[in-house]
Amino acid sequence: QVQLVESGGGLVQAGGSLRLSCAASGRTFSSTGMGWFRQPPGKEREFVAQISRSGAYTNYADSVKGRFTISRDNAKNTVYLQMNSLTAEDTAAYYCAAARGFGDPTRTSEYDYWGQGTQVTVSS
Repeated sequence: QVQLVESGGGLVQAGGSLRLSCAASGRTFSSTGMGWFRQPPGKEREFVAQISRSGAYTNYADSVKGRFTISRDNAKNTVYLQMNSLTAEDTAAYYCAAARGFGDPTRTSEYDYWGQGTQVTVSS
């Protein structure tokens, strides 16, 4: 069993920045790949970024590449998503998730535990 708790969402103006955090407990954090997904209003959940167990490998959706940075601190059991140059199109509920470890990390089916989500709203 894994518990994931996101924080850091909020209302920000276009061009601004936010940093999301996801605190994990239950499974050995350093042995688990992690991902961030988002779900805009009325749309399906979509991949944002993923990070390997050690943090050495990261991957991003094209829509956020160069603006978002995923990182992790295994000593604190926390994964982060630094979001810069935000636009209205980034408005969504953001979710962190723990990976099973054997599938496509850009697909929701690869993840077996999810946080409750944190809302990010970007005003234009």
